[in-house]
Amino acid sequence: MVWGSVPPVPAVRHTRTGAADDIDFEIRGSEMQFVEIELDPGESAVAEAGSLMFKAPTVTMTTVFGDGSAQQSGFVGKLLGAGKRLITGESLFTTVFTHEGTGKAHVAFAAPFPGHILAIKLDAVGGRLVCQKDSFLAAAKGVSIGIAFQRRIMTGLFGGEGFIMQTLDGDGWVFVHMGGTLVEKELAPGEEIHVDTGCVAAYTAGVDFDLVRAGSIKSMVFGGEGVFFARLIGPGKVWMQSLPFSRFAGRMWAAAPQTGGGGQGEGSLLGGIGRILDGDNR
Repeated sequence: MVWGSVPPVPAVRHTRTGAADDIDFEIRGSEMQFVEIELDPGESAVAEAGSLMFKAPTVTMTTVFGDGSAQQSGFVGKLLGAGKRLITGESLFTTVFTHEGTGKAHVAFAAPFPGHILAIKLDAVGGRLVCQKDSFLAAAKGVSIGIAFQRRIMTGLFGGEGFIMQTLDGDGWVFVHMGGTLVEKELAPGEEIHVDTGCVAAYTAGVDFDLVRAGSIKSMVFGGEGVFFARLIGPGKVWMQSLPFSRFAGRMWAAAPQTGGGGQGEGSLLGGIGRILDGDNR
C-alpha cells in the first residue's frame, strides 16, 4: 500500500459448505458495519428488533415472542424465552425474516454504534457463546437466546455486566456486535488474562470468569480503572472490545451541553459565548 493512500474497506465473506444450518453472508464496512445475509427459498434469519437495514421484496417479516427458536415450542416455552430476553435488556420480541420467493434474496442488519460484528458458528465453539447484554444482532433461525447468571456474588456485583449475561446456544451462525476494535485470544488450560470488566465482549463456555482486585487501595481509588479487573482463565476463546458502549456513552454524556460538559475543547474559555460562536448553543 502506498503511504497516504486510503486503505480498502475490509469485508468478511462466507460461502455455505453444504451443511443444512449453513448460510451465505458478508460483513461490510469498517467502523460502522452491517451484515448482509443471502437466503434460499424458505430459509429464515432472526434479528433483534430495529436492526434491519434493507431487504428484498420477497423477504417477509414476522414478529415473534422470544427468539423464535425450535427450543421454545408452545405458549409456556415462548413466554419463558421472552422473559429471558427481558431480563437481559432486550425486547420481548424478535423479528423473523423468511424468503418466500424463488432464487436468492438478501437481507441486511446494521450495528447500532461504532464497532465490529463478530460472526461465530456455534458448533465450532462447543455450541454456546456467552456474551455481554445487548450484543446480539442476528442469527440463523434455530439459535436460542438465553441468560447466564454469574455464580459468584462479587463477580455479579462488580463484574461490569452484573449478575446476568447473554447466552447463544445452537449450531448455526450468530452475529454479535462489539464496540470499537475486536481482539480474539485463545487461552490454554490454566492460562489467565486480566481485562477491564467493560471490555469483556464474549467468551466460550469453558472459560472461567472471575474478578481480581485492581492493585492497592491507592490504585483502586485514583487509578481510574475501577476496583476490579475481570480474570479469565482458560481453556477457551475470549473476545475483547476496545470501546465498551458504557464508556462511549459516558464520554458523550460528559460532553453534552445540558450536563455542563458542552464546549469542552471548543471555546471553553469563553463558556456560553464560545458555544454561540461555534454553533453549539443547543
